[in-house]
Parts: sequence; structure tokens; C-alpha cells
Amino acid sequence: MKKIVPLFSFLIALSLLVSACAPAATPMPQPTATPMPMPTATPMPTPTEAPKTIVDIAVADGRFNTLVQAVQAAGLAETLAGEGPFTVFAPTDDAFAKLPAGTLEALLADPEQLKNILLYHVVAGKVMSDQAKTLSEAEMLNGDKVSIKSEMDKLMINDSQVVLADIEASNGVIHVIDTVLLPPQKATIVDIAKEDGRFTTLLAAVEAAGLVDTLNGEGPFTVFAPTDDAFAKLPAGTVEALLQDIPQLSSILLYHVVPGKLMAADVTAADYLKTAQGESVRIKVEDGKAYINEAQIILTDIEAANGVIHVIDTVILPGKTIVDVAINDGRFTTLVTALQAADLVETLQGEGPFTVFAPTDDAFAKLPAGTVEGLLKDIPTLKNILLYHVVSGAVTSDQVINLTSADTVLGKPISIKVEDGKVFINDAQVVIVDIVTKNGVIHVIDTVLLPPQ
Repeated sequence: MKKIVPLFSFLIALSLLVSACAPAATPMPQPTATPMPMPTATPMPTPTEAPKTIVDIAVADGRFNTLVQAVQAAGLAETLAGEGPFTVFAPTDDAFAKLPAGTLEALLADPEQLKNILLYHVVAGKVMSDQAKTLSEAEMLNGDKVSIKSEMDKLMINDSQVVLADIEASNGVIHVIDTVLLPPQKATIVDIAKEDGRFTTLLAAVEAAGLVDTLNGEGPFTVFAPTDDAFAKLPAGTVEALLQDIPQLSSILLYHVVPGKLMAADVTAADYLKTAQGESVRIKVEDGKAYINEAQIILTDIEAANGVIHVIDTVILPGKTIVDVAINDGRFTTLVTALQAADLVETLQGEGPFTVFAPTDDAFAKLPAGTVEGLLKDIPTLKNILLYHVVSGAVTSDQVINLTSADTVLGKPISIKVEDGKVFINDAQVVIVDIVTKNGVIHVIDTVLLPPQ
């Protein structure tokens, strides 16, 4: 047994020596196959370097110091460092230096205008230069559009040339441009009306009333603009008479203006809008058509630098009393019938002013069956109930919510409370507020108020 072990070890050593001296074996050929396509993925960042955002790249580059300063001043750094993706047409420091002297300083002192200009350099989404060359325009984040053209291997954005393209960032792409892009200057409401050609009478009235500077001002305003055809519907001689009665003319014109910029969707979402004249206009939508009082809105959303124009087919006239508004509204037929039966129409068409908490037809329908019919035969009781809905003076909603009670014309008080943002008169909820009329204000309620016995 002792001789076998050395012999076995000798054989193993000999085998290893022979293997080492033998030529290397040719590996077996592997079968040829088309590699499976791998899904495209963003490479994982190395431990030493995080992905760079658009802002990171601009800060590190050194050619965009002015742009970086402007982005920070406009409060857009966080936005452009966000997920995006964004396509940024980035002007260099030399591009900013082309602006007239003092322009940059003025912009840095006006963050809103600066923000608008900077957003005019940004497109939502990641648009590489090859894609950009196939486009004729693009909508920027400020809402305005730029023109795009590719000529002789040059990519132009408006009048600015892309001098370096496709700098990819973790949240989009940068294309470097040699000129700052400036958004188009929108015309004012008056400018647009002049250029249109359908508003010559309106413009003559605005000029006669001394309202040109107002409607050329900052605003913003929403103007419901009657066409020349709309003015032509007025009785003969009306326009000429108004041009001689400037206070009345101004009142009518301002009745067509609502402070603020209300696009069509904002307008149709409202029941009433308070005008610059002070009175309210009724908004309703029927059969897909929108109306302001009795005028149809025939063209919407003509945007101006200082607001928006909606075109209407009829001149609307202020001077409606509480009763006029109730009659024209369509939701107060029972209330109007009751006012007529109680002989209160003339009172509520008087000077006032009055505050009326007006129950709708649905509110009257909540009363027990036969109640309304019984009241129409009991005029003293009906009159008491109606006067219990009226307060002397024009009390607007901001005043109402600061009260706990109010004395009615009947002589008996109503309680007022605010709960969870809702205003209640006794147990009735106020559902629409501040319908301002010639002789007071209406607040719409969902339940008829009954005087205490």
C-alpha cells in the first residue's frame, strides 16, 4: 500500500506537465444568432456624478451667466430643474448683450415680464434638432408661438439662429441661440377693435365718452363688444342722442365691461357678472348658445394685451330694477306673480335701495301643497311674507357675512349665520350673491322665509 501512493502522485504530476505543454484547444464555434433588442433606458449615474438638469448645465457652462441670473430672478430655477421634459432655446451672454442698453436691468426689475420672456424660450417636451427641422412653428410655455425654419443647414427660431444643438440633460434638451427671443406685442382692446373694422360705432362712442385711455390701460378687462350691426338695432336717433349725453353713454359702455380677464369658459360658468358700471349682467346658456342679458355672444376669446373681447349681437342697456331682473331671469316666476298679487311691483321698482333675498321657483315648490295658492288669496299674509324678504339699503355679501341679524321692511328681524363657508338667512341658504341692480341688490335663496308667528 505504501508503494501505490507515490506512484499515484507521480502519474498526476506527469499528467499536469503534459497538459501544460500541449497546444491550446480551438474553442467550439457558437451558433450565430441575432441579438435580442434591449429596451432603451437612461444609463445609471456613476456614484461620483449625478445626472445634470438643464439648470445644472447652464450654470456649469459659463456662457449663460445672464440667463441663469434671469431664471433665478423670475423664480423659474426650480421649474427648469424639475422633471420636465423641456426644450430650452438658450440665449448666450452675447445674445443678451445685443439687447438695447438698460433693457436687461429693466427686465430684472419686472419679474412678471421677465418670466413671460423666459418662458417664450421653453417648449414642453423634448424636441431634438432633427424634429425641430420638420416643424414650422412651436407653442412656447408662455402661450405664444415661435416660427421655425431650416435653411441651408441653419435652424432659425424667429430671427435667432441655433448655433449649438442637442445638448441633452436629464430633464430635456438645450439648443443654444444667438439672439434673445421676444414675445410678440399683443394689441390692446382698442387696437384690436380698430383693426377689426366691425366696431366703428363702438369706437366712436368710446372716444366720445373719453374711455380710450382706460381701455388702452393695463386692465385686464373683459369687453362684450357690440358690432356696428348691434348698434343699428337701436331705435333711430338713439346713437346720436347718446353721443350728446356723455354720462349716459359712459354708463352704457361701462355696462359692457367686466373687470378682469374672463375667457369664454369663465363667462359661461357664471350666473351673473358685475360690470364696471356697477350693475350686474345675467349670463345664460341655451341650446348651445351663450347670452349676456338679451344679447347673444357670437364670437369669443379674442385676446388682447390687456384683456379679452367677446363679440355680441345686441347693445345691452343698464338701468334694470330688482323687478326687471327677476322677470328677465326666468327662475323667479312664482316670486314675480306673488309681487304682482301683493301690489309690491311698483315699490320694488322705486328708488330704494333695497336688498332682496329672492326665493327661486324651486324654493316656493318646497312649501306644502296648496300653500302658494292659498297665499295668493290671502293678500295681507302674502304681503307680510314678501316684505320679510326685503331689507332697506343695498347690503352686499361682504357686509352680510359680518352681520348676525338684519331688520326687514316687515319690521321683524332675520338671523344671519355663516357655517362651513355657507351663508344662511334663517334656515335658507344663500346660493347666489350680489346681483346688483339699478335700485339695490339681490341675493338668491333656496327656501322661502316665513315670518315668526
